[in-house]
Amino acid sequence: MQQGTGLGSGLAGPGRERVNMKFGVCADVSQAPILTVAGFDFLELNVQANLKPEAEEADFLPELARIRGCPLPCTAANCFLPGHLKPLGPDVPKEPLKRYVETACERARRAGIQTIVFGSGGARQIPEGFDRSAAWKQLLDFGWMASTIAHKHGVTIAVEPLNRNECNVFNTLGECNRFVRDLNLPNLRLLLDSYHWSVEKDSVADILDAGSFIHHVHIATYATRKSPGIEPCDFSDFFLALHAIGYAGGISIEGAWTDLGREAEPALAVLRRGTADAAQPRKK
Repeated sequence: MQQGTGLGSGLAGPGRERVNMKFGVCADVSQAPILTVAGFDFLELNVQANLKPEAEEADFLPELARIRGCPLPCTAANCFLPGHLKPLGPDVPKEPLKRYVETACERARRAGIQTIVFGSGGARQIPEGFDRSAAWKQLLDFGWMASTIAHKHGVTIAVEPLNRNECNVFNTLGECNRFVRDLNLPNLRLLLDSYHWSVEKDSVADILDAGSFIHHVHIATYATRKSPGIEPCDFSDFFLALHAIGYAGGISIEGAWTDLGREAEPALAVLRRGTADAAQPRKK
């Protein structure tokens, strides 16, 4: 992905008014006090660690209390499926998978989590030698099942492209866009991640094509997946593309920190400046 490609004039467009942009961090509840002081709007949690879909209700209740007592709203969660609950392959555990999704979505609703990110590279990795067309059909089946359950609980599942070094399916935004559009279900949408977008050399055009199907965004630097501001990274085309599609959802930092207390506020400043600059009128 070429950075700073000078596409600003080509991306100027009316879009939809950005009125609800929120900035968050993928973090634990224990880090919320630092992030609250820095000015962030929300936390993105971990489905397996925080919602505990494989644990009994009694084990979840203390975690639910932590989430409800968090000084920042916890509106999203990632790491949807554990590696052993594979939605594809020669032996899909359909009933355990369905129970897991039901529990995850029901607990998400109670915790105030509105978005579940479906990255889960280990779970969705296509086994070596397994037919890819059969795997795609199984993913469609899973998408339909999971979205139906999510709809019942008021949750949206956002499919995340993972670069080919981390998974062998759903690598590009275009591939995930095709999957989501094939199903065309209201509670199944897309996640856009700046790091994976860059590694896979996806384009601004891919973001424009995905348009309103982009429901949630992750951001980290292109080079080594650090939080914004820690290393040089020109996010201008990324923010311009989001502005062009009228994106008005959340942006979560999913990058490495070296000192959260020192780096959180400057990272938020990078996001605010990037979105503000993208909204400035551009020469035709």
